Amino acid sequence: MSGDVVTIVIVGALILAALIVAGYYLLRFLRGRIKIRLPKYAFNTGEKVTGTFDLKIRKPIEGNRLYAALIGEEEIRERRGDKTRTHRNEVFRNEQTLEQSKSFIAGWSQRYNFELSTPSAQEPDFLNSSLGKTLKMGIELLSNTRRRLQWKVVVRLDAKGIDLASKKSISVNMSDAI
Repeated sequence: MSGDVVTIVIVGALILAALIVAGYYLLRFLRGRIKIRLPKYAFNTGEKVTGTFDLKIRKPIEGNRLYAALIGEEEIRERRGDKTRTHRNEVFRNEQTLEQSKSFIAGWSQRYNFELSTPSAQEPDFLNSSLGKTLKMGIELLSNTRRRLQWKVVVRLDAKGIDLASKKSISVNMSDAI
């Protein structure tokens, strides 16, 4: 193949991928939306994350479950030579189910409240994880590995077809846990 044909195939593949992603988000937008509201975005260990969210349905949806979750993910970034590899491990999850299986009609709208607990200083599963041990040591490993804990509140309507979801990043001060 000549260089021009390869370039056209690559550009075509990139355009097709962009159209597929845009189509997915358009279909999700047309089904409805979730808008999360939090009174604050910084919390200490053992503190409750409270908030509300509005669920608006534009097209009929057969819902399996509606829930809010507080998720802590450990981001691990490793450098080997000139390459960097990043992966994430979920180290904490606290969920609150707000609706079980339910059919939502077009035009339906409701506001929900949720309350989720952050990990406490006595939570053994979290503190015995690799990140918990790193936090207890108080030092970064003497390698080319960097660990970072990211927190988010996720609200998801698990539905047949395309789910509706929204997330907000928060911070949790883990210095009390060490």
